[in-house]
Amino acid sequence: MVIRYFRSKERLFAAAVTFDLQLPPTITQTPKNKLGTALVHHFLERWEGQAAGDELPSLLRAAVTHPEARKRMVQIFEQQLEPFVKRLCSPSKSHECAALIASQMLGIAYTRYVLKLPSAVRLPRKTILRRVGATIQSYL
Repeated sequence: MVIRYFRSKERLFAAAVTFDLQLPPTITQTPKNKLGTALVHHFLERWEGQAAGDELPSLLRAAVTHPEARKRMVQIFEQQLEPFVKRLCSPSKSHECAALIASQMLGIAYTRYVLKLPSAVRLPRKTILRRVGATIQSYL
């Protein structure tokens, strides 16, 4: 049935998985100079908090080799992250900001939750918040 309706397991996975970044609408109330840290905090909570599931690591793994999963990642970027970032930085820089933010956060996600590089897994949250937060802040 999978092959009949979806043509492959990968297409079934891409169709079935939903990953909502749950970007907080109240972030616009955060002081401008604290937005980077607030975003990193949100992503860490989304990936490690009580509401975290296995969707992100599974989707990241699949996106590397399966076009349907890659397409789903692009949709998440275009439908969730880009419009959100547009509210945080100047419209002329929003595509650049969104791409740079995605590169940082997906890099953390991939090394910490998919590859599980020991040094990335051991990084204290406080360090990630401070260092990556400052980097994200520089993009905004």
